[in-house]
Amino acid sequence: MTAIRLIIFVLLLLFIGLASAQDAEIVISRDAAPSSANVKLTLIASGFNRPLYLTHAGDGSNRLFLVEQSGKVWIFKDGEMLSQPFLDLSAIISRSALGSGFTEQGLLGLAFHPQYAINGIFYVNYTDRNGSTVVARYQVSQSNPDLAAGGSGEIIFHLAQPYANHNGGHIEFGPDGYLYIALGDGGSANDPLGAGQNRALLLGSIVRIDVDSDPRYAIPEDNPFVGVANAHDAIWAYGLRNVWRFSFDRATGDMYMADVGQNRWEEINFQPADSAGGENYGWNVWEGNHIFAGGSAPNHVPPIFEYGRDMGCSVTGGNVYRGQAVPDLQAVYLFGDFCTGWIWTTWRDHDLQWRASTFMNTTFEISSFGEDEAGELYLIDYAGALYRFDAAEA
Repeated sequence: MTAIRLIIFVLLLLFIGLASAQDAEIVISRDAAPSSANVKLTLIASGFNRPLYLTHAGDGSNRLFLVEQSGKVWIFKDGEMLSQPFLDLSAIISRSALGSGFTEQGLLGLAFHPQYAINGIFYVNYTDRNGSTVVARYQVSQSNPDLAAGGSGEIIFHLAQPYANHNGGHIEFGPDGYLYIALGDGGSANDPLGAGQNRALLLGSIVRIDVDSDPRYAIPEDNPFVGVANAHDAIWAYGLRNVWRFSFDRATGDMYMADVGQNRWEEINFQPADSAGGENYGWNVWEGNHIFAGGSAPNHVPPIFEYGRDMGCSVTGGNVYRGQAVPDLQAVYLFGDFCTGWIWTTWRDHDLQWRASTFMNTTFEISSFGEDEAGELYLIDYAGALYRFDAAEA
C-alpha cells in the first residue's frame, strides 16, 4: 500500500466513523416534489467561451474552478474571477474546440485528487489534436496556488476515438478514492462498433482506475471484470451510449449517470453505493426503457427516469442537492436538457420508489451542473454564463 493510499484509507476510516454517527441526519427520501417557487437562479458570472463544468478543489479554499471547452480553467476566488487562467490547454486540445462550430471535442473534464490539499495533484480529460481521449495528471505551482505548474502534464490514460463525437469526457473521484472516467460508445450513430455490449472494449463504459498505486494507473482488484475472459478489467459499468456527466451523492455515495439518447429517449441511470460494479445499462439493445437494436443485454439495469424528444434532445446530468441554502431541494437529484433548457428533479419517496417531475423551464443551453465545497449547486449555460441555485427569498 503506497503512502498516499494509506493516507486515503485512514481518512476514509475517519469519514466512515463520522458518517456512522450522523446517519440519522442523512436524508434519502422525501414526501413530495420540490417547488420551483422556492428556488431562483442567481447569475454569478458571464462572458465565458463554451463553459462545460464547474467543480472545487476540496482543499478548504472555497474556490470554484470553471472549465471551458476551448481549453482554459478559470478560478473564482472570494467572489471574483481571477484574471489569469489556472490552466490553459488550448495549444494541445482538438482544433475543433477553438472554432465557432458545434463540437463534442476539447477540454471536457476536471477532477482534483482527494488529497489535493496535500499533494497538489489534479486530472483533466480532453481530446487531443488527433481526436483521442486523454486523461492527464497535473501539479499545482509550488509558488502560486492559483496556477498550475507549467510543463507538469503527464498523460496517464490514452484511448483512440474512432469518431469525433461521443467522447464522454467526465472524470470524478468516487468515495472509494478511485478515479472514474466516462467513455462514450465511440461515436457516429446507432453504435456501429457494437461497443455498448462489448465488454472487451472500453468504449461505452464507465472506467474505474487507481491512480495512486502505479506511475500511470493500476486496476483495482475488486473491479468487476478482473480475471473475466473477453472483458476489460478497467470497466466498472457498461452498456452506455454517451454519459454526459455522472456524479456521486456526497451523503450516500450513490452514483447517478445521465446517458444521452440516440433519437427518442434520454435517460438517468443509478448505481447504489453498495454496488460491486458490472451493471449493464442496456445500450444499444435498449434506449431508455425501449428496445432499440434488440438482441441480448445480460443483467440489464433499466433507467430510473427517461424522457422523450418532446421535452428535449440531450440530457445533462447534475447532482443530488446536499447544500443548506435551499432546504426544499434536499435529497433531490437535479438534471437538465441541453436543447430545451428544461430542468427535472428525481427523488425517492418513503417507500424508496423513484419519483420525478419537471421543475423549471429555462432558456439556457444547459451544459453542466456543479457543486462547491459546501454542496451548493450551480448551473452552466453553454452560451457563456454561470448560475447558482438559491432560495427564492434570498
